Amino acid sequence: MTTIRQRREIKVAEAYEDNQSQEEEEELERQLLNIYTGRGLWKILSFTIGGTIGLCIGFLTSVYLATLHENDLWFSNIKEVEREISFRTECGLYYSYYKQMLQAPTISKGFHGLIYDNKTESMRTINLLERMNIYQEVFLSILYRVLPIQTYLEPVYFYIYTLFGLQAMYVTALYVTSWLLSGTWLSGLLAALWYVINRIDTTRVEFTIPLRENWALPFFAVQIAAITHLLRPHLQPLCERLTLLAVFISTFLFSLTWQFNQFMMLMQALVLFILDCLNMLPTTKVTWLYIIQVTSLLLVCVLQFFNSMILGSLLISFNLSVLIARKFQKNLKTGSFLNRLWKLLFHLALVLCLTIFLNSFIKQFLNLKSDEHIFKFLKAKFGFGATRDFDANLYLCEEAFGLLPFNTLERLSHTLLFYAYMFVLSIMVIVAVVVALRNLRMKYLWTSHMCVFASFGLCSSDVWELLLKLVHLYTPKRMKMMRYSVPVLILIYLCYKFWPGMMAELSELREFYDPDTVELMNWIKSNTPRKAVFAGSMQLLAGVKLCTGRTLTNHPHYEDKGLRERTKEVYQIYAKRSPEEVYSLLRSFGTDYVILEDSICYERRHNRGCRLRDLLDIANGHVMDGPGENDPDLKPAKHPRFCEEIKRNLPSYSAHFTRVFQNKTFHVYKLSRHK
Repeated sequence: MTTIRQRREIKVAEAYEDNQSQEEEEELERQLLNIYTGRGLWKILSFTIGGTIGLCIGFLTSVYLATLHENDLWFSNIKEVEREISFRTECGLYYSYYKQMLQAPTISKGFHGLIYDNKTESMRTINLLERMNIYQEVFLSILYRVLPIQTYLEPVYFYIYTLFGLQAMYVTALYVTSWLLSGTWLSGLLAALWYVINRIDTTRVEFTIPLRENWALPFFAVQIAAITHLLRPHLQPLCERLTLLAVFISTFLFSLTWQFNQFMMLMQALVLFILDCLNMLPTTKVTWLYIIQVTSLLLVCVLQFFNSMILGSLLISFNLSVLIARKFQKNLKTGSFLNRLWKLLFHLALVLCLTIFLNSFIKQFLNLKSDEHIFKFLKAKFGFGATRDFDANLYLCEEAFGLLPFNTLERLSHTLLFYAYMFVLSIMVIVAVVVALRNLRMKYLWTSHMCVFASFGLCSSDVWELLLKLVHLYTPKRMKMMRYSVPVLILIYLCYKFWPGMMAELSELREFYDPDTVELMNWIKSNTPRKAVFAGSMQLLAGVKLCTGRTLTNHPHYEDKGLRERTKEVYQIYAKRSPEEVYSLLRSFGTDYVILEDSICYERRHNRGCRLRDLLDIANGHVMDGPGENDPDLKPAKHPRFCEEIKRNLPSYSAHFTRVFQNKTFHVYKLSRHK
């Protein structure tokens, strides 16, 4: 009995223990469920708040830039001709095609006028859709025609509001990219705020609205955000396919809207190539990115009537070379360190040789010379010998292509952006080098946006964990405190320091004022035949086409060899040439009127050697004006400067040119028609 009782007691105890264990497990499951549910709700709440903030800050940036544009020009109150003149240089040229499409009787006739255009370049019929990236103007003009908005929204406002709307997309994409990199939308907020307060160095959309970069860069930012998401590990197949679709669409639109897309994407492809060679990125995803880049460019090539500059791009040659080289080296990432190093060096040499061979073959086969001025510019820019080439020097002397001014770094430092960027960049470079040397593998996320990179680093748990471990102060709580407190303090500092200035900027009112140019355009419309051909500077002639519709000899879209040669010959009006030579050159292009600008003839904006008249003198082998050194082989010119001497109205000049208009800035001469 005792034994039986003991056994029963053991069974009762075991049953009690089992029941207690089960209850503990159930309690643990409930606790875990509550934790996971809480975390899930927090993620949903955080995503909702972060997404709303991202959309709001993008919209507010768009409104901010549009308000600055209105306050600077009083755009809503000035005349139509003044609005059009405010689109300076090539901006006016691009906008003129939007205006041309709207003025066409039908959409089909508008397309015909663009494909068979004989007013942009005199004595030539060119396909504007093949030559220029103006599909965005075509699309907007069609959209304006079909939407019921004509009664309450002027065409010009539909155009500029679209561009400012793209800026909202741009800032939102930067916000999302920073959020994806760091894991917190606080980083995106910091990136967006840095972008806005460094507006002088991040965008010029408020005063050069139609520039191609203002169309393209928002799509490039979306592409960067999509690539950032694509390179995240453990994506679901459906999510990965949708992300690839987003990368393709954004890459295609970026390529379609800007002629210089291939150079930016070439840099992107080179970075992907290096990281792939070092086994820092998954090869399959990188291959898809190569294919998307090539496919996008080829689609744009088809839409631009097989534009030869696209076919001869280095990007297509490089990407094809990488894909071909992969077929010969399938086991690039296997073997010992030295073995892999030798294979990597051979792979680099193979890709380089294939790229040079393919690009040279394509350019020879298609006789391409459209982009030779860019390589001349790059050769001179990086110190591989001086150049007297007029086109290359024209780029070298432009402020946008000059050395980065020191005041730019000072401005970026003033907003703490430069310090944060260098801090994060130094850590990432050190980590990349150390890990690559150890095992040729790391998780590396690339972005070209300085604001995004700096904000991501300050909000990254990985960066703070590494930094705190280096100084032996790491704890999870301390890492979280640094991760959130530093960006919050910077946000508070930026708002305190720059918010009053931004509000003051919004309250500052100006007005567009350029009476001389307005007078010139009105005179041309009233006193010259509609088929008259005008010669002059590229920048001014773009405005002449937009405001008056007259035919041009040359224009600012400089990506054609024939046009570059024609522009150089037209610009002899500012060189030391005889009146007979200038007259012969201008008449060879069918010129009826030539416009001379005092601001070019007596230019003081650039230093000696970079004034337009100096570039022409050097290209013509003549000694430059004014005190200073000249190359020993330059000779004194036999004739005085044309733009100065013609104003004396000497018989040798008046026999070919008659002044028909003059104000403080411009002088218009009509060319005689000799039999």
